[in-house]
Amino acid sequence: MSGVGELDAAGITDPRLRASYARARALNAAHGRTYYLATLLLPQWKRAHVHALYGFARHADDIVDDLDSMLTGDERAARLRAWGGRFLAALSDGVPAHAVDAQLADSDSDGDQDRLATGEVSVLPAVVDTIRRFALDPGHFAVFLSSMAMDLTVTEYATWEDLLVYMHGSAAVIGLQMVPLLEPVDHSALPYARDLGLAFQHANFIRDVGEDLRRGRVYLPQTSLTLFGVTREHLATGVVDGPVRRLLAFEVSRARELFRAAQPGIRLLHPTSRDCVRTAFVLYREILDEVERADYRVLEHRVAVGLPRRLAVAGPALVRAARARRRHHGGAQINSRPPR
Repeated sequence: MSGVGELDAAGITDPRLRASYARARALNAAHGRTYYLATLLLPQWKRAHVHALYGFARHADDIVDDLDSMLTGDERAARLRAWGGRFLAALSDGVPAHAVDAQLADSDSDGDQDRLATGEVSVLPAVVDTIRRFALDPGHFAVFLSSMAMDLTVTEYATWEDLLVYMHGSAAVIGLQMVPLLEPVDHSALPYARDLGLAFQHANFIRDVGEDLRRGRVYLPQTSLTLFGVTREHLATGVVDGPVRRLLAFEVSRARELFRAAQPGIRLLHPTSRDCVRTAFVLYREILDEVERADYRVLEHRVAVGLPRRLAVAGPALVRAARARRRHHGGAQINSRPPR
């Protein structure tokens, strides 16, 4: 189903909103391969809203981590504050979703209006529209922005508990944002969604140790490094020796426990959402398998779940998801109507 078909199915008719949703979808397709693949298993009317949430997170991450940008850390922080502040103000002030771009263009410069002037579409109208359609908690987005700001000043975390504070905002709340879109049976799904967000992110942290280190950050607790006799300077050599392998094996076991804790929550979602989440669950968990298969050599190379494997998991899931949509008429669609 094309992006146009998804927007039609979701009842999104305003041209400005459609352009914003299309932008979010393009970001998801370009940068979130596993995540995007999983969205194809959802009913058509849900997909655009998942793309919107991804697009919001991706834009904030780009402000913080765009390696091609010449901005200083202080300038990135100012841009993130300005962009995030206007987004939260638009929510609280009741700015119509389709008019959020116009509000940005009329505001003080932080670079976003420069993009609008050159024809680049903002993801914010789609995000605001999605938040209102599904009555999402704006607080989740504020906490997410706070964690993104931490990336500009915090380069390491002393303990697992300290890292969890960051991960709550950068990952757990994303799981919580997603739950209403996935139509849970009740609020009991929320703790599992939190754990799944943490599991996804910790798997990524393990895979990206070398890449994050080159950005000046370490997302493994310093207590873990100390336990295995590893230092930041040790990691920076790129040498994967016994202590580094033991460190990464320990963190892999921690991530696997998060996946085990999250798995029962899949059954608490609407049948038309389960295959999407189950597919993402399997493929993100297999990042850990790939790290082990690579003998923990993640300091200089980025491991990945290969396309053949992703398709092997997603193919049967597509069949199951289609059957679930026929059996349950594509989900309730109660939230697909435009807000009044």
